[in-house]
Amino acid sequence: MGTAMDETLEFQPRWGADGLLTAVAVDAASGDVLMVAHMNADALAATLATGEAHYWSRSRRELWHKGATSGAIQRVVEIRVDCDQDCLLLRVEPVGPACHTGRRSCFYRRLDGGRLEMTGDAA
Repeated sequence: MGTAMDETLEFQPRWGADGLLTAVAVDAASGDVLMVAHMNADALAATLATGEAHYWSRSRRELWHKGATSGAIQRVVEIRVDCDQDCLLLRVEPVGPACHTGRRSCFYRRLDGGRLEMTGDAA
């Protein structure tokens, strides 16, 4: 292994050219992946200040407090940072579904060959 380990304890987010970090939300109790979204500096600051997940909506181009209109908030238990500091893992306690379809997780389909099929986690 020729790669040096990065074990710095200083938080230095590596924002993408678009000013965003990928954020993966997982259920803190089960470890199930709930959703993938993005954060800009304002979303990260709001998340840290409130303890509830905030994201940057790329489609609406605005700060998005998860659950502000639906009530399906995500209480942040822990934030982990990947080795390159360009991705965050949010361990959350979800209050309601994570997906805009009303499903618990956005990952309710699997790829089988070239087709999608439901996983059984549809509700």
